[in-house]
Amino acid sequence: QVQLVESGGGLVQAGGSLRLSCAASGRAVGSYTLAWFRQVPGKERDFVAAIVASGSSIRSSDPVLGRFTISRDNAKNTVYLTMNSLELEDTAVYYCAAAGSYLPRQVSGYPYWGQGAQVTVSS
Repeated sequence: QVQLVESGGGLVQAGGSLRLSCAASGRAVGSYTLAWFRQVPGKERDFVAAIVASGSSIRSSDPVLGRFTISRDNAKNTVYLTMNSLELEDTAVYYCAAAGSYLPRQVSGYPYWGQGAQVTVSS
């Protein structure tokens, strides 16, 4: 079992920056792919970015390329999402997820989820 707890959400103006953190705990958590997804009410949960256990490979979605950066600190069992140049369309609940497979993009590829953190971008 893996437990995930997100933090760092909040309200930010368009063009600003925010960093989300996700603390992971559980057996062998350091060997898991960790990822971020986001969801707007009434819409599907969308893939944002994922990082392999070693941190050597990353996958990001097109809407966030060049603006968001995923990273992890295995000594702290924490994954981060640094979000720059935030846009109104980035407003969503952001979820941390963990998977035993290699950088899946689908929700179904992740058996473990956090509770979510609200990010609101204002004009």
